[in-house]
Amino acid sequence: MNQTHHDIAIIGAGAAGMMAALRGVLNNDKVLLFGGSAKDKKRSRAQWVTKVENIPGYSIYKKGITEPNKETLKFIQEGPFAQNLTHLPSIGVTQIEKTEDGFLLVDSKGESHLAHYIILATGVMDVQPKIEGTIDTIFPYANVQSVDYCIRCDGHHVLGKETAIIGDSGESAGWIAVLLHERYAPPHLSIITDAHEPKYSDELKLLLDHYKIQVITKGLDGIKGDKSTGKLEGFYFCDGTFQPVDFAFVSLGMLVYNELAHGLGAETDERGFVKTNPSGESSISGLYVAGDLRANTKKQIYTAWDTAVDSADDINKKLRLKRRKDVLAS
Repeated sequence: MNQTHHDIAIIGAGAAGMMAALRGVLNNDKVLLFGGSAKDKKRSRAQWVTKVENIPGYSIYKKGITEPNKETLKFIQEGPFAQNLTHLPSIGVTQIEKTEDGFLLVDSKGESHLAHYIILATGVMDVQPKIEGTIDTIFPYANVQSVDYCIRCDGHHVLGKETAIIGDSGESAGWIAVLLHERYAPPHLSIITDAHEPKYSDELKLLLDHYKIQVITKGLDGIKGDKSTGKLEGFYFCDGTFQPVDFAFVSLGMLVYNELAHGLGAETDERGFVKTNPSGESSISGLYVAGDLRANTKKQIYTAWDTAVDSADDINKKLRLKRRKDVLAS
């Protein structure tokens, strides 16, 4: 076991995790940052977002989240607070146990670590449509301004384009279609339910009809486009028909990476996001949550930063109060 008792262990090095690390080391706390195993990184939202246009300055980066994170890590490691950070770049956490003075963490290599507090920033991933029996079919077009997932980040790309939203029987895709029509009025807007029978409220049905938004209930059977460039041309259906599409959104929900939180017994909401107080502390004392995993937050980079700073600052306050108490008692 590593006998060093870190002030904060941060699990996940996306937008939330890196901001938590930055704020932690600048608060002069001892931070242990788990970057995640190869498997963790493969399923990370941060690793596959290629461009971010709704954050000032981010549009210059080819990898919209990871490149600024690398710059932040370099800034920490080359600066006066470098000694405050222990970075394990290719290691994840498989198990956490609550201890009398914090937490015992077991990493993906079987090593154990101690920390007084944890900031969990393991995030989420968007559910992918299965086309031709696999989710791999969508990937050449994903997050390259052809098939995207976040209307706040990429909704503006539908301007002047034939647009589709891939959904299921729920209303989410329908309301996204309504919003996109009201904001950008693309020349043609359709909802593809992939063989699911939609269950829409009367209000939504009326709006879809009024805005002339087409609902296609046929099963998806293929994609037409250029895989090398990610340029989308449209979708094939099981009945042999074809729908021209320049841009598509996927609205099938999220995979919430809450396994470590559940392992400790932390309370989650009906969708699996971890419930916290305003500072990010969960129902488990000392376990904080930042970024997309946290309940009742926007799933955005700037929100992830904000929640990370709140958590790191609250932990720093608790650490200082304990040290102050010890000083006064001596």
